Amino acid sequence: MSKIVTDINELNLNGTYTYADYLLWRFKERVELFKGKIFKMSPAPNVSHQKVSLALTRNLDKVFHQSDCQLFVAPFDVRLVNYKQSKEDEQIHTVVQPDLCVICDENKIDTRGCVGAPDLIIEILSPGNTRKEMNIKFDLYQENGVLEYWMVDVTDRAIFMYVLENGKYIGLKPFSEESMVQSNVFPQLHFAVNNIF
Repeated sequence: MSKIVTDINELNLNGTYTYADYLLWRFKERVELFKGKIFKMSPAPNVSHQKVSLALTRNLDKVFHQSDCQLFVAPFDVRLVNYKQSKEDEQIHTVVQPDLCVICDENKIDTRGCVGAPDLIIEILSPGNTRKEMNIKFDLYQENGVLEYWMVDVTDRAIFMYVLENGKYIGLKPFSEESMVQSNVFPQLHFAVNNIF
């Protein structure tokens, strides 16, 4: 039987863990689980990250606040499971905290967050998390069927959008500060990119 862990140093950072383990962690560090492996999250986001997150939230909320889809912002646990996996806590090995996500299937939402793939995930790239978002999370979101994935680059002031087609992400032309971004999955979601930077 697992026990409550109050110090991250009590864990084997090379070990493999489940969501059931994750629920017992009470240390101050924020972590995500990628296929059972612990990944430390960056410390509190910087001011630019926070401003962009708030601006994105405002734009998305205009579209989703009175729809059947729900918008969630970090920290919010998303337990990724595909149709072949069990939804039992002991069988879930991936828990992420996207900056923003939109979920249209209310059956995926429970008191602890989301179980299954959101329809849209947005990650804001920070200096410490760029490689993780661009590589590991890209693959995780693709494998688990996230319909649309946005990477927001605060430094270059651009949005990179990937749309799932036949199980693979197709990258669209980057949306720069001078352009309008429009979701493929949610055509009603569109705004000027310079509104968020």
